[in-house]
Amino acid sequence: PKSTATVRARRSRAAEKMSAMSNMPKVTNKQPAPMQITAEQILREARERQEDEPYTAPAQKVMDPEELAVYRMKERKQYEDRLRMNRNAMGAWIKYAAFEEAQRDFERARSVYERAIDVDHRNSALWLKYAEMEMRNRHINAARNVWDRAVTLMPRMDQFWFKYIYMEEMLGNVAGARA
Repeated sequence: PKSTATVRARRSRAAEKMSAMSNMPKVTNKQPAPMQITAEQILREARERQEDEPYTAPAQKVMDPEELAVYRMKERKQYEDRLRMNRNAMGAWIKYAAFEEAQRDFERARSVYERAIDVDHRNSALWLKYAEMEMRNRHINAARNVWDRAVTLMPRMDQFWFKYIYMEEMLGNVAGARA
């Protein structure tokens, strides 16, 4: 006891499906390919064809100080825009500070790290990168300051203590390392 409207609707849907299938291209050659290829072979060939080294963009040559200033301002604006969109993205803060370090502008790099610490002072990776930047560029007193602040805020982070002591021992300040 199905209604005739229901039966008609089903028949029209079936007819629509059949007409949609008739628009598809028909397979004329149903023979198997002479050489069968497995998914494993396709993946192996793709892996072999990949280049050993990833693509690196060509180094940009800056010709004059004015062009360098324009480049720096453009990059800084992009970093600041990213940080404005998501203040808690610690990776963006670290990349921004690394950019400033690469530009040899250590005051700006310190400023970026300090602003990031204001956002999340419990982020151990941030403190490590900050102190390592100071050590790498031989700003020993600034590095000591960063380590002191880090171990004061997070005294149970063994990695901070190990790196701090290692730095002092490398500088020959064994008495300072023991204190």
